[in-house]
Amino acid sequence: MAATRYRKFLRLAENWPIDPTKAGRDFGVHLRQAIAAAFREGPNTKINEKDCDRQYEALQRLNTDHNRKKFPRVKETSATGSTAEECNMVMATATMQEMEYLDKNIFQKVKSFFTSDDDLKR
Repeated sequence: MAATRYRKFLRLAENWPIDPTKAGRDFGVHLRQAIAAAFREGPNTKINEKDCDRQYEALQRLNTDHNRKKFPRVKETSATGSTAEECNMVMATATMQEMEYLDKNIFQKVKSFFTSDDDLKR
């Protein structure tokens, strides 16, 4: 029976999209790694069938947008008022790295403003 479950998880991983803008943080990549770790021996792996089925069904519901279709949104914005596209742009790795760079520069400027030349000589 593990072989059937293994094939189901492989199909799920194939259908799960990978977001290249979230390098190192993408759930699709994490899912593939978790499946490889859980099924180390491929279809011959001994598994807890009940837990495996429960996890598969939960992931399948996420992948098919089950709850999104069941409970459609009235507005296409988030709690912040941002659209999904804006949220995706902000969460992209490149944007986060740029913000981290800006935060470091701002912190250094503030620090240098409050640090006198006498403090630097000590």
